[in-house]
Amino acid sequence: VQLQASGGGLVQAGDSLRLSCAASGRTFGAYAMGWFRQAPGKEREFVAAISWSGQSTYYADSLKGRFTISRDNAKKMVFLQMNSLKSEDTAVYYCAASVNLGVVVPVEYDYWGQGTQVTVSS
Repeated sequence: VQLQASGGGLVQAGDSLRLSCAASGRTFGAYAMGWFRQAPGKEREFVAAISWSGQSTYYADSLKGRFTISRDNAKKMVFLQMNSLKSEDTAVYYCAASVNLGVVVPVEYDYWGQGTQVTVSS
């Protein structure tokens, strides 16, 4: 599976942004998908994950209620809707694919996109 994230940009605090992740490969529907982020000088951290069917979702506790993950298997796309953005959301956001569901550590993910920069100005 090859992944390509897009949709990042420079926004103001309180704005919304929708990230997209386009996947290639026949087996996209067999993978759970996740979003991670990495701020400068910090470790990569879990943001959200979604099951193969899209029926189950998982979020970092601190982001529940503001971020929403979704997927469209027919289009081989995964999305991350981010609302009420804060300056601390500034990071490079990565999409990733895993054969396991509900995993929150990067090492459990098998494929990674290149990342898209999100910058939130206060």
